[in-house]
Amino acid sequence: MAAFVKFWGTRGSIPTPGAGTRIYGGNTSCVEIRFGDTLFICDAGSGIRGLGKDLLARDPVPTELHLLITHTHWDHIQGFPFFDPSHRRDLRLNLYEPAGGDRSRHQLLSGQMSSAYFPVSFGDLGAEVVSHTLAAEGSDIGGVRVRGVPLNHPGGCFGFIFEGAGRKIAYLTDNEIVPTAEDTFPDPDHAGQLRVIPPALLEHCAKADLLICDAQYDDADYLRKKGWGHSSCSTVTDFAVQAGVRSLALFHHDPESTDELVEQRVESCRRRAARHGAELTIFAAREGLELKISPPRHG
Repeated sequence: MAAFVKFWGTRGSIPTPGAGTRIYGGNTSCVEIRFGDTLFICDAGSGIRGLGKDLLARDPVPTELHLLITHTHWDHIQGFPFFDPSHRRDLRLNLYEPAGGDRSRHQLLSGQMSSAYFPVSFGDLGAEVVSHTLAAEGSDIGGVRVRGVPLNHPGGCFGFIFEGAGRKIAYLTDNEIVPTAEDTFPDPDHAGQLRVIPPALLEHCAKADLLICDAQYDDADYLRKKGWGHSSCSTVTDFAVQAGVRSLALFHHDPESTDELVEQRVESCRRRAARHGAELTIFAAREGLELKISPPRHG
């Protein structure tokens, strides 16, 4: 069973189309993850519009999709009303509520399509929308184990871990990893002690083949925006190093981050990982980028 990841929206907070974001993209969060014929959609930011059009052009057109919403801030749901497959009567759209969630994803997705906000109501959609709750220990979906991971973000947020066919993919966006007082700032290339990461996060993501992680700020930005619910790319690099992941995708790019700034942050993170002796691939998530996730080689 092959596993693929494709980025349809990589921006955080608000869409940012323009000349300065042409490379890494201006659409908000949406990531497609496929294990064989089982297709997961992580978040429904503005990037889901392009995904929907692509799905309708595929042969065959998928008739079952699995949608996981990390949280319902606007940048993670604003594209759903423009998701064309939702108008097809032959589509079953499975919508998942993480165990421990306190608000219905179904209720909030439909709420943004009330007449005060949008001309087409949720009830007019042709697709069969079915709500599920993920089990606390994880649920089997099409032969893939999917677990929800509580994250640190205002209003609450969940990340998701996907495990199947010997592969592990972690999607953790909108998460603030708070450094301790002993952590070194603001030198991102500092080769001293790695920053302290919550043990539960390390356990959830240990040995992941791919970690897609909120890295919205550099250290200087983070120091100005503590408590906003996002992480420094340097701290996220230390997280990936300590979790022993194979590849790290810096995700949820700040609206103020141009392509040039994103590339500078990638280089800084690569230097930081190398100085700690980590064999870790680091790159910035880019709209349109598709990855084939191969199982690790043993021996």
